[in-house]
Amino acid sequence: MGPVRTLGAAVMTVLLAAGIAAFAYARWTRPIADGDEAVADGRLEQALASYADAEARFDRSAAAKQLFASDYGHAMANRLWILVRLERYDEAIDVAARAPERALPHFWAGAAFFEKARAEEKPEARLGWFTRAEEEFRRAVESAPADWDTQFDFELVTRLAAELRKQPQTPPKQLMQLLRPQPKPGAKPVKRVG
Repeated sequence: MGPVRTLGAAVMTVLLAAGIAAFAYARWTRPIADGDEAVADGRLEQALASYADAEARFDRSAAAKQLFASDYGHAMANRLWILVRLERYDEAIDVAARAPERALPHFWAGAAFFEKARAEEKPEARLGWFTRAEEEFRRAVESAPADWDTQFDFELVTRLAAELRKQPQTPPKQLMQLLRPQPKPGAKPVKRVG
């Protein structure tokens, strides 16, 4: 056997091993692809199940979480988005607590706390949820200071919580009115044209 044949055999062995590894990884991450496909088709419950399966696979291997952090973060971010979209806020908060930073867990937890606050009838509990939302959005801004959407949400929740502290008995349906500037007593109403 000459040196060229030995080199050729070594190259073929490496290529075969790489092909097997790529095939195995594709099979192992199939739930992520299935989840993405289900999201594209609007089948959110099915996508949620696929992403949960992917998370369970990653949870069995700390090395996989590190080696394939991008795929893990992608699956977790999509899972959080779906949970908030399906109004499963408590579950979203639980998943966010163990999600990697790539999945924007503080943003999604903040969104879930915000929605819980908006629906809460009891003033003390409502303010508590807003305070939790404010803290999560603050942490989200610290993680991604250049993200203007997150910054906007943080400022909105902060202003709303501050106003709610002043007027805690505001009914849930009137919360957003707290953000509108109120005319000073005795001031003439502004005439709007147009």
